[in-house]
This record gives sequence, structure tokens and C-alpha cells, in this order.
Amino acid sequence: MFQYLLALILGLVAWSLIGYIKWRIDVYNKIEKIRGPKRYPFVGTLHIFHGASRTDIYRIMMETIDKYGPFFRTWKMWTPEVHVMKPEHFEQIMGSSVLLKKASGYKYLSSWLGDGLLLSDGKKWHQRRKMITPTFHFKILDTFMKVFEEKSELLIKYLEERCDGQAFDMYPYINHCALDIICETAMGVSTNAMSDRNSSYTQAIYNITILLNKRFLTPLHQTKLYPYLPEGKQFEHNLKIMHDFTNKIISERRNLLKSLPQRKGSIDDVLMSQKKRLSFLDLLLDASDKLTDADIREEVDTFMFEGHDTTTAAVSWCLLLLANHPDIQEKVYQELKSVLQGKTAPASISDLNKLSYLECCVKEALRLYPSVPVIGRKLTEDVVIDGYEIPKETDANLHIYKVHRNPDIYPNPDKFDPDRFLPENSSKRHPYAYVPFSAGPRNCIGQKFAIYEEKTMIASIINAYKVLPVDSLDSLTLVFEVILRPINGINLKLQKRVN
Repeated sequence: MFQYLLALILGLVAWSLIGYIKWRIDVYNKIEKIRGPKRYPFVGTLHIFHGASRTDIYRIMMETIDKYGPFFRTWKMWTPEVHVMKPEHFEQIMGSSVLLKKASGYKYLSSWLGDGLLLSDGKKWHQRRKMITPTFHFKILDTFMKVFEEKSELLIKYLEERCDGQAFDMYPYINHCALDIICETAMGVSTNAMSDRNSSYTQAIYNITILLNKRFLTPLHQTKLYPYLPEGKQFEHNLKIMHDFTNKIISERRNLLKSLPQRKGSIDDVLMSQKKRLSFLDLLLDASDKLTDADIREEVDTFMFEGHDTTTAAVSWCLLLLANHPDIQEKVYQELKSVLQGKTAPASISDLNKLSYLECCVKEALRLYPSVPVIGRKLTEDVVIDGYEIPKETDANLHIYKVHRNPDIYPNPDKFDPDRFLPENSSKRHPYAYVPFSAGPRNCIGQKFAIYEEKTMIASIINAYKVLPVDSLDSLTLVFEVILRPINGINLKLQKRVN
């Protein structure tokens, strides 16, 4: 009896193994029909990044795209990847109500972000998306305007020390302001990052993004040995700093809500009546009968991750572009004078909506320098792209940066031209030709929040200071560490305006 059972088990194992091998061969044959870099056992095509420095990674990626694009394949060890950079292919993937799963590389974010809105899929993603969408309602965004305004005015004050004609890196100033904004709107507390510029939380986020990028491209770092490697230990150390911070805030905020009088009506009614600011965390805590503390932390961490460094990059790039185009900067300034009427910063969404030319500038900056230049999806069913059959379980990398600089869509694509986003110039453009916030069912839930924040910060700076260039755009060395940024920061000079 035992021998028959053993034979049955071995037969099932052999049958499963043969099926898997046949499937792998089928996948290999289909993917290898697509051109791309040479594949080697174990490492796939990651050998092209071997020994690459931080500044080499972006250059190698662009050289590979130029050589094999606009559609090619790579292998991340054993995982096949296709690279797409045409609007119609974007629509096929981003616009799908089925292809919603994030690419395999996103799993390295899971120890930080858990299974929150960014990383979840299926039923859980649908439930969370439905639950969180109301937190970005117009009324709630309007309450955040006071935070945007206050922090932007504080930023102007801190920048005054830099009105000495000397070049300086604007990036950390914007970064700390964005962190103060996101902490107050996401968690209802201030980190005082602008006054405490050595914030351990800020530094931990920065360190984690560098470590993650290295992990994406290093085969050894993708094994179970990672926690024992020096980089893995650094990652865990920084992760503990961030999680301890978030856990502490959640606990304090929960106790605050418990201390409020028995309420009637919605949480925003109560918080407003108590003269306390509404935060993303408060809304999640109000749904705590459906969410555990761990659920809440993963959503707050996701909001912090998606809404902090991305905004910093967007604002910084826009300021650099305005500095290098003084005629456009002057046009923005004249619009600000007309709309703000002596105010130092926009005070309402109504003010922001009137700053239409500034919005064109922000959109054009995001076209040239999208904060997240590449996003990835795991194909959960077979797809035909460019005439090639792409088997399910393949990762699709969607190169937003390249679509945004396609000369067939954007003539003279490297030129900063905000007029591209005037209604008459953008109405006939392919809907997936401009996707800085992704598109389709998994588009960025906080894109209105981001645009309002970015416009407020940029408006405040340009209203107070003339921004002067130091580096030409051609001289910048870009790095892609989850976020697209220049290796040596955003170096500018400031000149105080005399009204």
C-alpha cells in the first residue's frame, strides 16, 4: 500500500514538474521572439547593470531603450519583462479592468507599505479604493489648503536666508516642506522638518529609496540572503525608524479621537467643531471597525511614500525649468500678481483654479520629468502587444518618460513649452500620451491633492523670489531611484522681489 502511495505521489510530482517545464519553455520561446539584450542563466539580462554606479543606471537604461525600443524584452533573473512606450500600448494595459496587478519588483516595497492601496490587488484593492476615495473629496481637499498655505509661507521664510546671491541646493528645502505637509495632512501632526533638517524620518525615507533601487538591479539582493547582507541590515534599520514613527502617531491620534466628546454626525463635522484639522489618518481611524492598526499603518505609509518625494521632485523640476526660462517665469509671476492681490500664497482652491498658466507649467514639467518615470504591471492573462503574444506572469514596464518625449506626439520634445497644455493644444492628444499619475482604474488617487500642493508651493516661491539658474538642463546627471532626480540636486539662486 505504501509503495503504491509513494508511486502516486512521485507520479504527481513528475507530472507537475513536466507541466511546469513545458510552460517555462513556452514562455521562453514566446518572449525570446522579441528583441532585447542577451540573456544569461540565473542573472537574465541584469548583467547590463553589473558594476553600475548610481549615475550609470539611468544612462544604461536609456541606452538600452534607444538600442532596442520602442518595444523590447529583458529578463530579471527568471522573470520575463516587456518594455512598452507607446500610448496605445499604455491604454491596452493601464486601461484594462483586469490587468491591475503590480509587477514583481514591487514586492520589495511590501515590508514598508504592507498590502496597502499601492500594492494590493483583487478584492482587497477594490474594497480599499472604494473606502479611501472619499478622503480625497473636494471638501476635504479644501481643508488641506490651510496646511498648504501655512507650510508654503514658512518655506518662504526659511528661503530668505538664501537671498545672498549664492547658489544652493533647493531640493532639501522643498523636500522638508513637502514632508511637513504630508505629515500634517496624512497624520494630523507636524514633523517640523523645515526647522529640524536632520529629521531621522526624512533621512530614513531617502535611504530606503536608494537601497530599493539597488535591490531591483542586484541579483544577490533578490534572494533570501538579503536580510543578512549589509544593505539588508541598513534597510531594516531605516524601516524600523519609519514604522516606529507611524505607529507612534497612530496610537496618539487614536487616543485623541477617543478623548473627543461623544459625537453626532460625520467625523469631519466633529473635528471641525473641535477646531482640529482633519487628516487622512482620522478618516481611516473612523473606519477602524473595518481596519486593524496594521491596515491603517500600511495605508498611511503608502500615502507618505506616494505623496512626499514625488511632490518634491515635481516642484523642484518645475522651479529649475522656470529658472532656465525667465520669460515664462515672468508670465507666471504676472498671473500670480493678478490672482493673489497682495497675498503671499494661494489661500483657497478657487485661487489655485485661477492660476491656469501656472498649471500648464506644472503639467509641462511633469511631462519632461515625471516623478515616477517607469511603472510596472504583472500580466495576469495572455496579451498581444505589437503583434507578439505575451504570456501571463510576464512583467510589463511602462516607460512614461519615453512616451512623454515622443517627437511624434510632442514636437521638439525636449523644449519646455507650457502652451502644450492649453485646452486647444491638448484636446486632440491621445488620452494615454500624458500619464504622470498613471491612468485607468489604477490611476493615482491623490493626483488632485498633488497638483494643488505643487501649485501652492511654486506660486509662493515665485511670488516672493525671482529664481535664477545655476546649472543648464543639459548639464544635469539624472538618477532613477524610484523617483527621477538629478544626482547633485537642484542648484539655484534667489533674488527677492520688490513689489
